[in-house]
Amino acid sequence: MSQSLFEPFQPLVAIATTPQAATTLQPICQLTGAILWVPETLADQANVQVYSGSLRDHLATLWPQHRGFIFGLATGAVVRLIAPLLEHKSQDPAVLVVEEQGQSVISLCSGHLGHADQLTRLIASQIGATSIITGTSTRSQLPSLDLLGQPFGWQRGAGDWNQVSGAIARQQSVAVVQESGSKLWQAHLPAEHPFVFADPPGDAPQVCITHRAAASDLPIVRWHPRVLWVGIGCERGTSRALIEQGIEQVFREFGLAMDAIASITTLDLKADEAGLLELCQDRNWPLQCFAPEVLRGVEVPTPSEIVAAEVGTPSVAEAAALYAAQVQAGSLEAESLKAEPATLIVPKQIIRNAEEAGAATVAIALSPLEFTGRQGRLYLVGTGPGSLDQMTPAAQTAIVQADAVIGYSLYMDLVQSRLRPGQMIETYPITQERQRAQRAIALANWGLTVAMISSGDAGIYGMAGLVLEELELQNWDGRAPAVEIFPGVSALQAAASRVGTPLMHDFCAISLSDRLTPWEVIEKRLQAAAAADFVTALYNPRSQLRVEQLTIAQTIMLEHRDPNTPVAVVRSAYREDEATQLTTLGQLHTVTVDMLTTVLIGNGSTHTYQNWMITPRGYLNSPQAS
Repeated sequence: MSQSLFEPFQPLVAIATTPQAATTLQPICQLTGAILWVPETLADQANVQVYSGSLRDHLATLWPQHRGFIFGLATGAVVRLIAPLLEHKSQDPAVLVVEEQGQSVISLCSGHLGHADQLTRLIASQIGATSIITGTSTRSQLPSLDLLGQPFGWQRGAGDWNQVSGAIARQQSVAVVQESGSKLWQAHLPAEHPFVFADPPGDAPQVCITHRAAASDLPIVRWHPRVLWVGIGCERGTSRALIEQGIEQVFREFGLAMDAIASITTLDLKADEAGLLELCQDRNWPLQCFAPEVLRGVEVPTPSEIVAAEVGTPSVAEAAALYAAQVQAGSLEAESLKAEPATLIVPKQIIRNAEEAGAATVAIALSPLEFTGRQGRLYLVGTGPGSLDQMTPAAQTAIVQADAVIGYSLYMDLVQSRLRPGQMIETYPITQERQRAQRAIALANWGLTVAMISSGDAGIYGMAGLVLEELELQNWDGRAPAVEIFPGVSALQAAASRVGTPLMHDFCAISLSDRLTPWEVIEKRLQAAAAADFVTALYNPRSQLRVEQLTIAQTIMLEHRDPNTPVAVVRSAYREDEATQLTTLGQLHTVTVDMLTTVLIGNGSTHTYQNWMITPRGYLNSPQAS
């Protein structure tokens, strides 16, 4: 299992004080990359770090250096150990307790801001344990208020977070005023939620999602989407202090929130401007620099011929801000955003200080789409045949970790119990595979972690191939978004396991659907498989409109194989409506099949015994067997 799913929680530490707890935590540490600490009495354990003296003292040294703690101790003991170390939920690390036998994982402390709830879900998925999360948001299937904007890179602003969170917990009406940023989160709320989006009561607590720095006497919390693109022009040698003063002054005058800054933008001639570089580095603001020929093509309200003569473009600050904001606005293919171009909300303001040389020009553009500031990830997940116990722990964990989960509606139903509050769940009809792939890529390019699910194995008639083809068409650089494939039990493996060992020798898989492959090609492959005596798995054998293909496949196979060749017909393996039937090649036309059926046709040596289908590998006939 790749440790990439647990990268956001590093560095992690685990602590065990008994042999059984150490045994339980060992595989968790291998999966998560956590360091396992044990007392000297357990020094003979493999892959551990040993502490001496009291655990309380050792924990105090580890506490400020780690983002998460996984304890294999009694919950009460953990509470007493960590109590003196706790400061505030905004900075305390995640604290989990794993029951000694590994049957349950408890989110004990810093469930939201420390991400203990999420880490609990991930570890429970990996080891097949029950996750115990006691927060109100989990119980009500709501996104946590203090994590609401995290997938989109929003910045937490001022507000009475405890009071508004309490109102949500009591199912009290909470007004939502959203002036900027993505509204995707609104579309994925449960049917029963306390948020009011239209004509909210005047005295209701508020969640304000805005790029503005407004004041209110109400209990209110603010999220600031990073939608403001700040264009900067400056004379050579202008100090960091003057540039910073200019930005802060303009934001105050226009009532804007500094936390809503997405990026600082300018002309590429300013890429080495010392004051600007120092400011961006200290404030952790991305810096984008554009060539004059790019900025020349941007229409601005206050162009300057003097500036054009000097640097090759009639505008620096306004053009850079507008161009960057517009590029961001077009970076996500979403119908709701196409009609909203970026706008210049602050034309250029020239800032000077009589006490020092230099000058700074500041302009601000607003984009309808926020800058997330996150590395997008794309998980291509095989969910297996349909039963959760046939789904790999890694695949389950990938779904739990994702910000958005995309897939065919039927497959989404199969993983419903692994979805969590706050996730964006998008379902598409079975004929919209390319739209699914494009949407997943767009969200991942934007900075979200996206799980694209396929039944069976994502790389066998699944979505993984189409996604990679789409990435290739988009000139993907192989790095952003990061892509990881989580294999699953394929339909042919699941079907075979229900009827015996039909795939023990060389086999092939052929889809009879001609929606994407010409029938002439399919027929050629059937001829080759039949002549070569491959055990053959037939996918998509029949649909409501395709009724003759399976009969043709049967005829081709009968040209090369005995009519008594065993055939297994398996529908919906490992699902509640599973149906399995053993027949023969000669009688295959009498069996009912559909798109959820996999047909396994044996080779010349395949036979049945006690209702099991067996394809010999040849061990009994080898010299070593005698």
